[in-house]
Amino acid sequence: MDGAMNVFRRKYLQPLQKFAKESRAFATKCTKPTEREYFQLLSATGTGFAMVGFFGFFIRLIFIPIVRILCH
Repeated sequence: MDGAMNVFRRKYLQPLQKFAKESRAFATKCTKPTEREYFQLLSATGTGFAMVGFFGFFIRLIFIPIVRILCH
C-alpha cells in the first residue's frame, strides 16, 4: 500500500503543490495597475465593445432587407 501512496503522491500531489507554489510566487510579483494603465485598459475595452456593437448593428441593418426580399 505504501508503494501505491508514493505513486499517488508523485502523480497527483506533487504537481498540485508545484502549481500552488508557482501561483503564490506569481501573485507576489504582480502589481496593481497605475491609474493611467487602468484607464488605458478601460478605454481599449470600451472601444472594442463599441466596435463589435457597431459591426453587429450594420450587419443587421444590411441583412434585414435581404431577408425580407428572400422570404417574400
